[in-house]
Amino acid sequence: MPSPMCPLRFGEPCTLCQLYVTGPEDCQTVKLVMEDPELRAEWAARRAEYNRAKREQRAATRAPRADRGPDLETTDR
Repeated sequence: MPSPMCPLRFGEPCTLCQLYVTGPEDCQTVKLVMEDPELRAEWAARRAEYNRAKREQRAATRAPRADRGPDLETTDR
């Protein structure tokens, strides 16, 4: 069974860091961040940066290979 991911610590599993929680769905810290407009905006900006960095990392490690044919992501449709 896969462990749930922490919505606040991007890319990390939920470690049940609060007492009496079963996962992110009943975590009071997650609830506070998601209910506060300023914290949620900061969270969204950091999430976007994390996702951008992950995409760049994947693109850098996935160099095109000549024996594999055209790259489907760069081929015009």
